[in-house]
Amino acid sequence: MQSLAISLLILLGLTSFFFTCNKVSEKSSRVETLPFYDDATFTPRWIDPNHAVLETFHQISPFELINQEGDTVTEKTFEGKIYVADFFFTTCPGICPKMTANMSVLQEAFLDDDEVMLLSHSVTPETDSVPLLNSYAEKKGVNSNKWHLVTGDRQLIYQLGRKNYFVEEDLGLAKSLDEFLHTENFVLIDKNRHIRGIYNGLNTASINQLITDIKTLKEE
Repeated sequence: MQSLAISLLILLGLTSFFFTCNKVSEKSSRVETLPFYDDATFTPRWIDPNHAVLETFHQISPFELINQEGDTVTEKTFEGKIYVADFFFTTCPGICPKMTANMSVLQEAFLDDDEVMLLSHSVTPETDSVPLLNSYAEKKGVNSNKWHLVTGDRQLIYQLGRKNYFVEEDLGLAKSLDEFLHTENFVLIDKNRHIRGIYNGLNTASINQLITDIKTLKEE
C-alpha cells in the first residue's frame, strides 16, 4: 500500500513538472506584437503598431476583383479585418489541393470570428470563371462569408502577388507578366493592409504558427 502511494506521488509530480514546462515553453515562444514587412526579402521590421512611420509604410494596394458568388471584392471588403492571402488555380494538380486544405483549416479555426477572413487569388483568371470558382468552392466546403476565391484582371492579380504580397521567392529576378505565378506561400495581412507574416501553406507546423500569430494580431 505504501509503495502504491509513493508511485502515485511520483506520477503526480512528473505530470505537474511536464505541465509546467509546457506552459513555460508556450509562453516563451510567443511575442506580444508581430513584425512588419515591406519587401521581398521579408526582413522583419519591429515597429510599434501605433508609430507614425506606419502611415507611409508598405500596404497592399487598392484592388477590384470578382469572387465565386459573382460579387465585387475590393480592399474595402477587408476594411477592419485581418486576412490571409494566397494564390492558386482550380485545375492545379500539385500544391494547390494541399494549400486549399490548409486554408480550410484556417476557415474552421476562425469560422465564427468575423474579424478574420481568407482571400485566394486565381493565377489563371482567364479560365477560372465565376461559375468554375463557385463549383470549386462547393466541392471544397468554402464558406463564402469567410473565404473569397477571386478572379479578374490577370495583370492586376500578378502585380498584387509580386509587388504587393511578395509571394515569390526568386529575389532580385524581375519577371514578366507572361511568366507563371506559382507559390505555396500564405501571407498574413493586418487591419491596415500591412504584411505581418509569411507562411508555408503546405506545412502543418507553419499553419499552426499562423493560427497563433492571428490570435496575437487580434490582441494589438
